[in-house]
Amino acid sequence: MIGLLQRVTNASVDVDGQCIGEIEAGLLVLVGVEKNDTEQQADRLVERLLGYRVFVDNEDKMNLSLTDTGGGLLLVPQFTLAADTQKGKRPSFSSAAPSELGKELFNYFLVRAQSQHPIVASGQFGADMQVSLTNDGPVTFWLKVS
Repeated sequence: MIGLLQRVTNASVDVDGQCIGEIEAGLLVLVGVEKNDTEQQADRLVERLLGYRVFVDNEDKMNLSLTDTGGGLLLVPQFTLAADTQKGKRPSFSSAAPSELGKELFNYFLVRAQSQHPIVASGQFGADMQVSLTNDGPVTFWLKVS
């Protein structure tokens, strides 16, 4: 599984002109599911996201995690993160999970995050979403668990 996390001061996701998820300060995470991913990878990615130290402490060092700060977590399914861009001018999605598996694992991932963190919002799998954010820093990291 892949997580592209961005430290934000705020973020939201709209579908058909309606806001379906929003947070204030915290992490916006675009989530990509690959065809060989399992629930174990989802569990590991949740653990890493909640514990990843990307927030500054009193000494202005990135020593605090989302769990430490209690900030929001906005999870957005992002099929295109699994693209192979090594060749040519068009991405290949051969490593992406089939839609059914992707939806199943994203929903599992969302439930696991909600069970471990108090402020979790999400986008909608398979929907045409508009995502808005104010990246804080900017701070952006790409995490992949195998």
